[in-house]
Amino acid sequence: MQTSRKLALALLAPLALLVMTSATRAADPGLIYPINSEVSDQKAGSLLIYNAFTSSQATPGTQDSRVSITNTSSTSSAFVHFFFVEGSTCSIADNFMCLTATETLSFLTSDVDPGTSGYIVAYAIDQNGLPAVHNFLIGSVYLKYSTGHGGGLGAEAFSKLTDANVVNTDGTLAGLFFDGLALPGSYNRVPRVLALDNIPSRASGNDTLLIVNRIGGNLAIGASTLGTLFGRLFDDAENALSFNINGRCQLSGSLSDSFPRTAPRFSDFIPAGHSGWLEIYSFSDIGILGASINFNPNAGTKGAFNGAHNLHKLTLSAASNYVVPIFNPSC
Repeated sequence: MQTSRKLALALLAPLALLVMTSATRAADPGLIYPINSEVSDQKAGSLLIYNAFTSSQATPGTQDSRVSITNTSSTSSAFVHFFFVEGSTCSIADNFMCLTATETLSFLTSDVDPGTSGYIVAYAIDQNGLPAVHNFLIGSVYLKYSTGHGGGLGAEAFSKLTDANVVNTDGTLAGLFFDGLALPGSYNRVPRVLALDNIPSRASGNDTLLIVNRIGGNLAIGASTLGTLFGRLFDDAENALSFNINGRCQLSGSLSDSFPRTAPRFSDFIPAGHSGWLEIYSFSDIGILGASINFNPNAGTKGAFNGAHNLHKLTLSAASNYVVPIFNPSC
């Protein structure tokens, strides 16, 4: 049994196993997407992670996020528990959304959690608030920042792999285990090493925002932190520099001469007309997800582009877990 599972089980102990009914799948063309396929923003799942959200109380017109979630099942409704993780303090706010079969819903974070930036965890629950198998959820978030950065990110989807859950005796907490195993509370694994595949030069007008999230913690009291991350920055001539950088539960910053600090500096290592890439991870066995958003004010000219995408996943970890509070859905 994985060490992280043991630690979470200790928090939840003494234990009880609860079993729920799986949602049925309507007949659709093609083969059913395998539930044991790893996390992706291109599949449906029972748990979604939106790698970024932001809003400004003062100027929501220039900094805001539109979050969408869709229930692709044509036969089963869905109760969804949302957790908004604040990126710098790791504090938590939560809410519920209920979707009928084939329903899609959207909201602005300026209306729900104004003046906050971070990431979102949303997972299917049953009528008693327990994590449920409902591998039909897809989602996305469209972002705009006052810095000019903006774009759309697909929600990263995890399948729940068994009907059973692990809960404490008084029924107030449950465990979500990203271990890829066919055990109570299991979901797909989380990436351990991430990569940003293309970093254009700042000297060409580009400003690339890097976002990395720690996946794990007790969402009843706060998310876990990243600690120190190690990375390697490569140029387009196959040269490499190493760096380290510290983050809370979310690391967010524009790649520059000071973020991360490298020798030589970023702008010298990736000069005008050139590009690079990077990989980032922790020497501790933790799960991470992330995204990048590029802004170029000259996007109307040849060779200049704006856009966003989730970071690529190079390796996996089976050590991540969330402990979550159990509440009946209030919708």
